[in-house]
Amino acid sequence: MATGTEAAAGHAPTASEYIVHHLTFWNTSGHPQKAIVDFGLLNIDTLFYSILLGIITVFCLWLAARRATSGVPGRFQAAVEILVEMVADQAKGLIHSAESRKFVAPLALTVFVWIFLMNAMDFLPLDLLPRAWQTIVASGGGDPEHAFMRVVPTADLNATFGLSVGVLLVCLFYNVKIKGAGGWVHELLSAPFGAKWYLAPFNLLLNIIEFLAKTVSHGMRLWGNMFAGELLFMLIALMGAAFTGWQFGSIALWIGQVLAGSAWAIFHILIVALQAFIFMMLTLVYVGQAHEGH
Repeated sequence: MATGTEAAAGHAPTASEYIVHHLTFWNTSGHPQKAIVDFGLLNIDTLFYSILLGIITVFCLWLAARRATSGVPGRFQAAVEILVEMVADQAKGLIHSAESRKFVAPLALTVFVWIFLMNAMDFLPLDLLPRAWQTIVASGGGDPEHAFMRVVPTADLNATFGLSVGVLLVCLFYNVKIKGAGGWVHELLSAPFGAKWYLAPFNLLLNIIEFLAKTVSHGMRLWGNMFAGELLFMLIALMGAAFTGWQFGSIALWIGQVLAGSAWAIFHILIVALQAFIFMMLTLVYVGQAHEGH
């Protein structure tokens, strides 16, 4: 994926150019954009894959519900039932309102499956979809060297912050619903230092910081782990790209790429599932806290 000058000269991209290309978003600016957060841009690739995987998530859960039977379940139904029971048990231990669990438990299940699928995009061959996109752009007369495509939505901080802000809004909703608008405002002004008028500004400031810290850490934890995993896959892929012939060093790098790629892919299965589980659990914890007073 060389730049235009390098392509004209017939040179292959350097390792840094290869990584930079893979870390560049396809966005609404029409120009390369590697900024982590930019409120003036939309990352089209992130939106496309997150929405597509969200639709797949809802469809799979709807299909499982439609095909549910009281008889001997098939493999698909059994797998979904295990997930439903797992989420329901966690929700029951963290959210004591049965009425709230009717909404929050399905929400947590959807969040878990959705984030798992977004994380799992990391298992696709690194160049598969970006190369396919370059081919499509080239067939339409565009410049394939500037056809950028990132396929792991959760490796985009904009996406993970969007998810964490969504959780924040749910928490704010339940704070008002459970405690009432007046009760929640009183809690913001009186906890944790006490209901003294001169302590109200400090209580309010501390509560605002708490909400912000939860939201930022919730989004950054998922992003940091998935971005690091994506970057490691790129570095491992470069080992295989260094194969230039049947010299010892070249062969060793290629073998190392196969071994390291296999080992990291196996370990990454745990990371993909664990990060989805952690995000779901923190969602339940934060919503559960919204039901409780200080």
